[in-house]
Amino acid sequence: MQIYHVLIYHVFMLVMITTGLLFVGNAGADSIKSQLEASPRHGEWVKITAADARTINTFVVYPEVKEPATAIIVIHEIFGLTDWIRLVADRLASEGFVAICPDLLSGMGPDGGGTESFDSGDDVRRTIRELSPSQVASDLDAVQKYVRDLPSTNDTVAVSGFCWGGGQTFSYAVHSDTIAAGFVFYGRAAPTEDVPRISGPVYGFYGESDNRINATIDATKAAADAANVTYEPVIYEGVGHAFLRRGMAEDANEAQKSATKAAWERWVSLLQGL
Repeated sequence: MQIYHVLIYHVFMLVMITTGLLFVGNAGADSIKSQLEASPRHGEWVKITAADARTINTFVVYPEVKEPATAIIVIHEIFGLTDWIRLVADRLASEGFVAICPDLLSGMGPDGGGTESFDSGDDVRRTIRELSPSQVASDLDAVQKYVRDLPSTNDTVAVSGFCWGGGQTFSYAVHSDTIAAGFVFYGRAAPTEDVPRISGPVYGFYGESDNRINATIDATKAAADAANVTYEPVIYEGVGHAFLRRGMAEDANEAQKSATKAAWERWVSLLQGL
């Protein structure tokens, strides 16, 4: 009987994974680690050298596809490169994309470590806020070059980010004219005077109850329209800041789950259309 129950459990988990139902919910710390470990996709840590000789510790996940794939840079939240960001990358790879996640705190922690080396979340957040824009741009340039040079990628590279990373996505869309698109998840907008320098489309994903971020959407949209820059913000009802991460948590409410599902489907559809 015990063996029977174990078999039933494994069949249930297989169905959940293959149907995508495990994507929303069950994203506590232990579950995230177990999902990463159980992933059938190839994920690996690589070291990328930036122009200033900085070494960027980076996680890359590859899809199981027959042809070279579109690449997506995933910029972490203000919490640094967490397992949740790596799980997002794995989910993107399951959709057919090469996902690459740099730890922009590489070398900035105790004894030259990265996100994992800090003693507290406050230390992580403080250090991230002190990162210079030029260093972040240089790191992302190196990451973009690395992923472009992979034999398994095509000529299309997009950039995305969450919270702090969403703001860096907007900034990098201003900085780089080789990015196919930017996907900003509830991140601050670039200054309106910089918006005309954006060459590719920017797609925004925002929670309804997040006025700290949303207060700049209208001005950014007006500046983009005036400069013939594509900026398409979507506000998801019933949710606030960080709704994608919250929508993947085991205690997510229905609004968070619904917004996460809708935002994810929109993201994948847009990536497929690049």
